[in-house]
Amino acid sequence: MYGYVSINRQALSDGEYERFKAYYCGLCRALRQRNGQLSRFTLSYDMTVVYLLLSALYEPAGETGRERCAPHMARPHAYVSDECAAYAADMSVVLAWHKADDDWRDERRVDKLALRHALAPAYGRTKARWPEKCRVIGEAVDEMSRIEARGLDDIDAAANVTGRIMGEIYAWRNDFWAEPLRRMGRALGRFIYLMDAYDDLPGDVRAGRPNPLIGMSGRADYESEMKDILTLEMAEACAQFERLPIVRDANLLRNIFYSGVWCRYAALQKNSDDHRKEK
Repeated sequence: MYGYVSINRQALSDGEYERFKAYYCGLCRALRQRNGQLSRFTLSYDMTVVYLLLSALYEPAGETGRERCAPHMARPHAYVSDECAAYAADMSVVLAWHKADDDWRDERRVDKLALRHALAPAYGRTKARWPEKCRVIGEAVDEMSRIEARGLDDIDAAANVTGRIMGEIYAWRNDFWAEPLRRMGRALGRFIYLMDAYDDLPGDVRAGRPNPLIGMSGRADYESEMKDILTLEMAEACAQFERLPIVRDANLLRNIFYSGVWCRYAALQKNSDDHRKEK
């Protein structure tokens, strides 16, 4: 589920890239301050984008600075810090705890059980801060488990569950911007689920694992249809993004939503083309 909402580094200026890294470091800093050193393992580009988007939209008071940290002791690095970072840090913990819990239940891996236990105190604090969001996300995760138990036949149902989770996360406040943010998050969530299934399909087929795209993948128009579906989801996400009155970091955010989200897809297509040429 992670790794699909990111930047296209080649299309960013050095200044824009440094700006994104400052938000990334700001989120890492917020994780440590709110939930301890261990929670920094939940850091991701996906949630950095949530932080960047909400901060650009709401423009809360905050601070910028430079500091050293455990992973980067050699020299100080820039960070951006505000209340949106705190929120994104909390949601990072929620997603990571549910992921560890789900992996433990599905695979019975001891490392996932250990991670779930290690994150439990931070998850408990976050649940107290955001009870409604944690309720919605928890119910969605349970629904996904039921869908997977039925055999992943209903692609739309599973994608919609991921959409509901991301929609709840993107809609930070119950205000005028909640609906376009929720719609944007829903479309991104559906894109992430479908992109993840598309990415995993070759390996799942080889290993005999279930994948919701296996039936569809045997059709002659599979590749073109998948591209159309993914494009429609991102078109909806971008349409909702353009409804938001964002000026600060708008070019950086457009790099992410119009280009960065497609980097993994482009890499998969290139690998597929290279494989065909080798044959």
